[in-house]
Amino acid sequence: MGPMVCCAHLTMPIQKTVIALAAAAVAATALSCGTPDPAEWKIASLQEMESPAGANSSEPQLSISNRGVLMSWIERVGTTTSLKFAERTATGWTQPVTAASGADWFLSYADVPSVQRMSNGTLVAQWLENTDAQLEAYNLRMSYSKDDGKTWAASFLPHNDGTKSQHGFASIFDLPNNGLGVVWLDGRNSAFDFDKPDTGTMELRYASFDSSMKQTADIEIDHRVCECCQTTAAVTADGVLTAFRDLTPESVRDIGVSRLDGGKWTPTTIVAADKWQIDFCPVNGPVLGARGRDVAIAWFTVKNDLGQAYAAFSSDAGRTWTAPQRLDDAGSLGRVDIELLDDGTAIASWVEYAGGKTDLRLRRIDRTGARSPGQNIVGISGGRASGFPRMVRQDDELIFAWSESASANDEAGALKVSTAVVGLP
Repeated sequence: MGPMVCCAHLTMPIQKTVIALAAAAVAATALSCGTPDPAEWKIASLQEMESPAGANSSEPQLSISNRGVLMSWIERVGTTTSLKFAERTATGWTQPVTAASGADWFLSYADVPSVQRMSNGTLVAQWLENTDAQLEAYNLRMSYSKDDGKTWAASFLPHNDGTKSQHGFASIFDLPNNGLGVVWLDGRNSAFDFDKPDTGTMELRYASFDSSMKQTADIEIDHRVCECCQTTAAVTADGVLTAFRDLTPESVRDIGVSRLDGGKWTPTTIVAADKWQIDFCPVNGPVLGARGRDVAIAWFTVKNDLGQAYAAFSSDAGRTWTAPQRLDDAGSLGRVDIELLDDGTAIASWVEYAGGKTDLRLRRIDRTGARSPGQNIVGISGGRASGFPRMVRQDDELIFAWSESASANDEAGALKVSTAVVGLP
């Protein structure tokens, strides 16, 4: 049996894509003092706004730091791919900055490069470098800049196994004392050996770097995880929490979590026993949001042959979880996101699929099970074109990013920039 590959029919280079971005104003700091409860909460307004991304762009990612919102994306010109980013200021987006470029990148609508500003101001970038196209093997490359992107350090790998296998679906986070952490899916053990029954698995691994960016760890978190679902990580008061799609020998693919505790990762525990048994990866990972010891998580699963989106809350940094709370109304393609608000409620987004239509939607929920009506943000493609819509909160706003087709009659599949501001109560 050859090396495990990650759903080849679901990952491929995207030739022409553009990002769309929307923002939503939400008075999150007032939710606990007069804002209507979830049952009455609804969107107030919708209007367009500009995106910083150029033509032939895709794969948006959003992050937040003490400097504000940062959006990254890729742009393609001929055979060259560039990872770019811009930050949102009071006067609009900054001019795009290129973090990295190359002609040998592995591109996927689901495994997305990114740029993120850490708490000490350092910019960290990650992207994927092809090592064997036939095996769908690639390396996770990283770099950093300490001068706002004017110069970048030589790229490096957080993994040192030297195998031609998958290394991707990375999540980056702050560690104490200005350190940097990253978790990713690692295929070094994916080639099955009949003499070694513990082989043929995809691992979840973790690397750490100190304040001088010297690597201090490369360790396994979980030996058997789903092959190509996104990872996620959030910093809680009790340490970093990571979530991912777990995988049992019987091909049950429920959402698992592990927490970095005293320099070691806790054994994987399951958020909810969906008992979703499927023989291939659904390419649909979870998302975490955290404030102190409070955590919210959103994920996708299938029950009774129907795709559904769910969320749950934890008040003890992911040790225990509330009962799952369904997000969609009629059916979902997943592609979830979630933001925890100051009062402990959350706003979750997902892609709804019903009546042949696909829409990006959101609703406000709380740990009691109360939820607002689902609110439409925009109609989007149910295929790869829309990618994985992203959402991030900044003060009293929610910023959204996704990609969209340029024209229903565009046979070449070109995409256009569509942006909007969604006003919330």
